[in-house]
Amino acid sequence: MINLKIDQLPSLIGQELAVSDWLLITQARIAQFADATGDHQWIHLDAERCARESPFKTTIAHGFLTLSLVPYFKGACIAYEGIRMAVNYGTNRVRFMSPVSVNSQLRARFKLLECEAIQGGVQTVFEVTIEIEGHSKPACVAELVTRAYL
Repeated sequence: MINLKIDQLPSLIGQELAVSDWLLITQARIAQFADATGDHQWIHLDAERCARESPFKTTIAHGFLTLSLVPYFKGACIAYEGIRMAVNYGTNRVRFMSPVSVNSQLRARFKLLECEAIQGGVQTVFEVTIEIEGHSKPACVAELVTRAYL
């Protein structure tokens, strides 16, 4: 876990600041996400059909499930000191580059791209790269825009 002070952020632009631990993507997590979003496409839920018809031969996580894990990964490896609250403000340039097969391990890398003062705090943009254990190509790359208020 890295503890960041708001006043030190500008000097860290361009640097990778944190890497999360690995997280196992289970079929139960995929099914819960399907229920939460109403996205019950068979490539996420039907292992038998995937074995027969899918090029992946197994169920895969929703791309948006992968993206939705960014706050979890960030909270597990980055903390801000001296702030009142932080909010996710948006994402830029999201790409799902590789499918995430069930029982894959994922982790996220956080590189600080931008930091600017806003009224009452600071806005940051992190490049987030979600890696799949054992794969050279990431599952997802996105820019996370966060606002931290003092």
